[in-house]
Amino acid sequence: MGIDLKNHHVKKSQRTAPKSEDPYLLLLVKLYRFLARRTDSNFNKVILHRLFLSKVNRPPISLSRITKETANTPDRDSKIIVTVSTVTDDVRLTEVPKLSIAALRFTRAARDRILKAGGEVLTLDQLALRAPTGSNTVLLRGKKNTREAVKHFGMGPHKHKKPYTISKGRKFERARGRRKSRGFKV
Repeated sequence: MGIDLKNHHVKKSQRTAPKSEDPYLLLLVKLYRFLARRTDSNFNKVILHRLFLSKVNRPPISLSRITKETANTPDRDSKIIVTVSTVTDDVRLTEVPKLSIAALRFTRAARDRILKAGGEVLTLDQLALRAPTGSNTVLLRGKKNTREAVKHFGMGPHKHKKPYTISKGRKFERARGRRKSRGFKV
């Protein structure tokens, strides 16, 4: 058997296991690896892949985002909303509808609000028992580029990105490049 010269040093870039050593996460991976292999459901493959991801690629999703995204879902009450991330509370959402949500983890406030509204909070292993092939589920993801750090990326002249400054006062970021009298103005 010869050597594939064209793709000889090409490395597969996607993860095949999580970097984390969290024993609970590793048990979930074991469970969904089995389900992905033994069921012909694409849902389990997606969940397995998302369990491998780094924290940056598993952004949190708020209760308000969940209610907004699932507002037009037909018979939402009978479906389980699934997200492989943290579910956070949003104080701007005045009333939480009755929802069944399965997620990696929930903040304490989010958990309390879901249960108070008569909804239910599931872990991903409970979901595997309830819906092994992902039937009657709605799969959601949080927004990846809403991190504070992303606002600073691509900084440069005429880029209108957020500068790394201590403060936003009179003495900061107001000299060369920001005034005509000091060289030039962008």
